[in-house]
Amino acid sequence: MNPFEHRKIAIRQWKKHATVDTGELKEVIDLAEKLHEMRLKSKDSLHIACAISSKCSYFLTTDDELIKKATGISVIKITDPISYIREEQ
Repeated sequence: MNPFEHRKIAIRQWKKHATVDTGELKEVIDLAEKLHEMRLKSKDSLHIACAISSKCSYFLTTDDELIKKATGISVIKITDPISYIREEQ
């Protein structure tokens, strides 16, 4: 759904490295609905719910608005790729 062609290409490349494919589980949908109540967009809520369900430690995004809105989520660290790299060094 990304409107930018170069980003769509990058997303397809990243998908090759995925080790987990999360299905449409009730627990994921329920969590996504709770996250959506925090004013997160529906797709963002679903992506974060999938990451949480998959026991990810980090959710990386370049969406500054999402990072700001997600400050109340404590079960996963939501940050941008550059900050993640700085933290991990």
